[in-house]
Amino acid sequence: MPKEGQPRRSPFGGPGHQGMNFEKAKDFKGTLLKLVKYLSTYKVRLLAVLLCAIASTVFNIVGPKILGNATSEIFKGLIAKVSRTGGIDFTSITRLLLFLFCLYIISAVFSLIQGWIMTGIANDVTYRLRNQISQKINHMPLKYFESRTYGEVLSRVTNDIDTLGQSLNQSLTQLITSVITIIGVIIMMLSISVSMTLVTVLILPLSAVLIGLVMKNSQKYFRSQQKFLGQINGQVEEVFSGLNIVKAFNREDVFVQEFEQTNDQLYNSGWKAQVISGMMMPIMQFIGNLGYVVVAILGGYLAIKNAIQVGDIQAFIQYVRSFTQPIMQVAQVTNMLQSTAAASERVFEFLEEAEEQQLVENPAVLDGLEGNVTFDHVAFGYNPEQLIIHDFSTNVQSGQKVAIVGPTGAGKTTLVKLLMRFYDVNKGSIRLDNHDLREFNRNELRDMFGMVLQDTWLFNGTIMENIRYGRLDATDEEVIAAAKAAHAHHFIMTLPDGYNMVLDEESSNISQGQKQLLTIARAILADNKILILDEATSSVDTRTEVLIQKAMDNLMQGRTSFVIAHRLSTIKNADLILCLKDGDIIEQGTHDELMAKGGFYANLYNSQFEKAS
Repeated sequence: MPKEGQPRRSPFGGPGHQGMNFEKAKDFKGTLLKLVKYLSTYKVRLLAVLLCAIASTVFNIVGPKILGNATSEIFKGLIAKVSRTGGIDFTSITRLLLFLFCLYIISAVFSLIQGWIMTGIANDVTYRLRNQISQKINHMPLKYFESRTYGEVLSRVTNDIDTLGQSLNQSLTQLITSVITIIGVIIMMLSISVSMTLVTVLILPLSAVLIGLVMKNSQKYFRSQQKFLGQINGQVEEVFSGLNIVKAFNREDVFVQEFEQTNDQLYNSGWKAQVISGMMMPIMQFIGNLGYVVVAILGGYLAIKNAIQVGDIQAFIQYVRSFTQPIMQVAQVTNMLQSTAAASERVFEFLEEAEEQQLVENPAVLDGLEGNVTFDHVAFGYNPEQLIIHDFSTNVQSGQKVAIVGPTGAGKTTLVKLLMRFYDVNKGSIRLDNHDLREFNRNELRDMFGMVLQDTWLFNGTIMENIRYGRLDATDEEVIAAAKAAHAHHFIMTLPDGYNMVLDEESSNISQGQKQLLTIARAILADNKILILDEATSSVDTRTEVLIQKAMDNLMQGRTSFVIAHRLSTIKNADLILCLKDGDIIEQGTHDELMAKGGFYANLYNSQFEKAS
């Protein structure tokens, strides 16, 4: 529905993309706390993941110690063989290796169970979030969507939730395993040598400092990456939805330039985020290699002093690797947490947006309402500082056909939005049979209204399903009768499959005029008490317009009707014509009365029928 008096996103760039509002201030810790709270629903399954991770890690950690004992046995056997006091005890070594094999199998089983449970949790979270967003969308005020591109909203449902789900599945399990591994490895290293462990643990402070520096610098780039990804989605969606207009005005280059600019910004932010975060691994590997050198020197010295066995050196080196590897994994996970936090924050921001108040206490009852509408000194502006409608008052009796005319931006469509309570008035009131509209539940109130808009909306489905959208319990016969009343039956029967023809996503397989006929048939089928027609016949030819006008006249009998029209010839028989200019009623009356005045309406009407001199 076109907006009057309100800035709208241009399909050729400009204010459209500048209007995308991304909060600069981001609460990383707060978002993680919200995510933890959200995951508390799965605390039993998360506990199972934790226990499986502990079991898998413990069995895996014990392995190097047992392998070290086997190495020590071989070393002792070789020494004994050299000194001719004995030989290698292969039975003992075989027993140790079989025990080690069993431990690794058990560890693998627990790891598989842990991964299976965590995958289920991640999928459940994404499923719940998509459901909640789907339900949230139905309760969001219209002004939220009018201030954002569709691509930005869709990006939260697709990209951000996918990012969150993948991060949970990968990073959370890895984080648990890594932390348990670090703790277990430290215990095992202490059991071998306290001095060697202290040298190895000195890596931690240095690692923590480096991780903190990288996180601090990479977080802002991950946030920018999500931001520009949403912008690109919005731009691409705009191009595809208005491709005919873009080509008609030869604005392909403008969009390509705009897309390349945003794509460059996405590339730069993504590149910087990945490069800075990618520095973690080389740095941690360098620190890990230093640890190996120190352990080898110190371990050799202690073995010479007989403080430890040779196999303990091998086991300790494996533990050093097992110690530095989870630290690097934690570094990677913290990296992923930046992306997770950015995606989570955008999702939670959407879920926490203020909802349109649907229910009121002690709502007025719709039963028995006749359809009298009163505008009492209504004032409204999309921005309270800039009023579009200043002081609008009129009384509409039940069953009257009211035409609303005026230049673009006068406030005609805005009045319709106020009637439907897409917005509430700033001052004054709109009453339906002496009940303020704010006394009704929004959903119940909208059941009173049937709408045919200038911008048609049809969904991917059959023609029968699209017409039945007006009343879901209607029979096929009722749908066909409504199509006949709207003079759509003839063209429907000429289409492949007739009423069962499937419209594509953009309804591009039928003409604009045919789309309008289907929406009119939908309104006829809905059979509402009050009708709103916003340039309903603007997209049909003159002959069809006459036929539709007759059908509409029959439909509007006994119903209050509001008709927004630019073709003034279609509203000559209206019971009341409201002539708007700059948000105020400057003239009102019947066609004959207004023509007799020779004022604004008369000039407007005559200008449409002037003959070229």
